[in-house]
Amino acid sequence: MSTVKRFIAGAVCPRCAAMDRVVMYEDEGQQVRECIDCGFRDVIAKEPETPELETRVNRQAKAPQATEAQPIRFYPNPKLSSKKD
Repeated sequence: MSTVKRFIAGAVCPRCAAMDRVVMYEDEGQQVRECIDCGFRDVIAKEPETPELETRVNRQAKAPQATEAQPIRFYPNPKLSSKKD
């Protein structure tokens, strides 16, 4: 069975700085990246599962708090209500 290698668009080799010459493939359950120009080979470690940080987007919505209705009082502006003689 042959390994399927995929070119990574825009990837730059860390050793020779060649662009678009890096391939990715899976070897024995590990992700490997390799430069086809200089032969650089790197195994990419899979990150362990970490809990997602709470943000305003993913947190649980809180129940709205009950508020008591209060009347609003408007007072006339004395400068606008004075009559000129």
